[in-house]
Amino acid sequence: MTLSSLLLFVAFFVGVFFPLKKCEEQQPPEDKLLVVTIATRETDGFKRFLRSAKYFNYTVKVLGQGHKWKSDGYMETPGGGQKVRLLKTALEELKIQDKIILFIDSYDVLFASGPKELLKKFHQAGHKVVFSSESLIWPDRHLEDKHPHVTEGNRFLNSGGFIGYLPNIKEMVAEWKGEDSDSDQLFFTKIYIDSTKRKSINITLDARCRLFQNLHGALDEVVLKFEDERVRARNLLYDTFPVIIHGNGPTKLQINYLGNYIPNTWTFETGCTACHEDLRPLTALKENDYPLVLIGIFIQQPTPFVTVFFERLLKLQYPKNRLKLFIYNQEACHMHHVSSFLQDYGSLYRDFRFIESEENMDTAASRNLAFDTCRKDKDCDYFFSVDIEVVIMNKNTLNILIEQNLSIVAPMVTRAGQLRSNFWGALSADGYYARSEDYVEIVQGRRVGVWNVPYVSSVYLIKASLLRTELTDYKLFNSHNVDPDMAYCHTIRNKGIFMHLTNMHSFGHILSTENYQTTHLHNDLWQIFENPQDWRDRYIHENYTHIIKDKLIETPCPDVYWFPVFSDIACNHLVEEMEYFGKWSGGRNVDPRIQGGYENVPTVDIHMDQINFEKEWHKFLLEYIAPITEKLYPGYYTKAQFDLAFVVRYKPDEQPSLKPHHDASTFTINIALNQLGLDYQGGGCRFLRYDCSVQAPRKGWALMHPGRLTHYHEGLPTTTGIRYIAVSFVDP
Repeated sequence: MTLSSLLLFVAFFVGVFFPLKKCEEQQPPEDKLLVVTIATRETDGFKRFLRSAKYFNYTVKVLGQGHKWKSDGYMETPGGGQKVRLLKTALEELKIQDKIILFIDSYDVLFASGPKELLKKFHQAGHKVVFSSESLIWPDRHLEDKHPHVTEGNRFLNSGGFIGYLPNIKEMVAEWKGEDSDSDQLFFTKIYIDSTKRKSINITLDARCRLFQNLHGALDEVVLKFEDERVRARNLLYDTFPVIIHGNGPTKLQINYLGNYIPNTWTFETGCTACHEDLRPLTALKENDYPLVLIGIFIQQPTPFVTVFFERLLKLQYPKNRLKLFIYNQEACHMHHVSSFLQDYGSLYRDFRFIESEENMDTAASRNLAFDTCRKDKDCDYFFSVDIEVVIMNKNTLNILIEQNLSIVAPMVTRAGQLRSNFWGALSADGYYARSEDYVEIVQGRRVGVWNVPYVSSVYLIKASLLRTELTDYKLFNSHNVDPDMAYCHTIRNKGIFMHLTNMHSFGHILSTENYQTTHLHNDLWQIFENPQDWRDRYIHENYTHIIKDKLIETPCPDVYWFPVFSDIACNHLVEEMEYFGKWSGGRNVDPRIQGGYENVPTVDIHMDQINFEKEWHKFLLEYIAPITEKLYPGYYTKAQFDLAFVVRYKPDEQPSLKPHHDASTFTINIALNQLGLDYQGGGCRFLRYDCSVQAPRKGWALMHPGRLTHYHEGLPTTTGIRYIAVSFVDP
């Protein structure tokens, strides 16, 4: 390199790189930054704001605490002058002139990054005061033409966030002489559109949303960006990553959605990072010190498995002396279910109240009354609302919800095999259901956490203190236009109260109540199609799933298999259903119920189709018998078709036994429906060719054997009592 070239290089280095370094050194240090906000109430939104500030180590000064807010709804309507007055007073007390003030709203604001990035972008803006911007002008549209034009970005000022040096902001707010109810945005706008004042104070707008992102009018521009264990909001229009997110105007639901992820509240790498904050552990408490919970149970339509609901209620792992019950039932068909439960177990609880259907109270009134009951009970700490169609499988559900220590929190429950659940992730423009971007992943458990959502129903926990303060309106569920739960959630949202949903545990599911008929004695028997999981839990033997694995199948006779299939309740219900129907055949050869009208080997029985149970019975055979058949008879596959499926009744003075015969089937299923020794004596089945008998049938166990040719058999005499069996001639 020549000397001249070297001198040019040195000159370039000194002239270019040294000034850049000097410029960087001029960037204000982080300890010069003070965040100032207004919060007269400690709302859920305010707590969220403080959490995000703490996450990034911002220093925050809160003004207005303990004051009464003198302008209603300042986010949606003109008002907010009180903010300027409080700011003006506070700044007069600050003496450090090189302080940088960030003034922002709090109830609907989130930090997405830290002070270092904020100050860097502020410094790069090259002005003493930088306001947030938006694409919509508010509150005075007549001032539109007076706004300076921008080469790129938003043109209009938003007063929900601005940053600047203390002397410049003092100069700006010194002009305030308005009322608390006057518009702060209009005040700042008039300063900004005055070119003299704008230049004197040195104001500019963050037109490309590098510092501030206002969501109103920009929802289509903002997306979540997951990258390197960080979550940011990205403005697609300007390709920027704003430091502060503001849910101004009617975008409260959107800021709530973003707050589920920002700042790093939930990431793909870490999952939920904030779900274990501010918990209220119960494990260290003595039983008498547990919060007192009023459980509101609402029966609003005919519902399957109501008895099971109360059985699971009993199993909740929560001290019953700290539980009170409020039960509202508007269905006469469930009256005996509730009465039986209260008669047997009501005394276990601290107290209970039962509102019967005859009192002509509608759904909204019953729920309002339940809230009021907790509201007026000074001992009530929580209200736990549960609709009867909710199946609570997790015994610790109540403990888990209380420990979350949230104003309102719901356990996620879904319709089995469907995406339907007890929450909405978003709302449509008219306030009804809309699917949020993350709804499916939350429902399917691919995103697990505690989520701020706009709607919950069916089951949720609410703090009683909230009912006595923010929600003192006794008509929360009343509406002429929407359902009670929608009216309730609408009120909650309008009051700025967060509704949370947790899917951090498996809690249960929601029953289908469609097509539930109440014309039978035990209507739940017919639920194998609509609610197959609950039907299985109720009616299939607890050891059924262990048949093959644990070798529970016995072979009492050649090619005869014996295995558990029905629960005791299934056996009882089927027998009681048949006796309730009552039209037993006479055991005669002439039988108009069958094809040809003649039965060679008649029994005293009732056919499944006589009680309209043949479709359900076929489903049972397909689901629970066919898989066993295919394992025990290799190479044979069945569709479980049948012409005859029936319940037989054996009585000593009616028909005690059955003569030797072959069955009109490829294979036969014979299920014992009651208990030898307890319900009857004698009975059993003898296979003549093998001189082999099964003389002690177990209740709920099925005998499966070939029907034609090989297994000639007879029914052994029932000597006392009554014996019931369910018989199916499969694949005739």
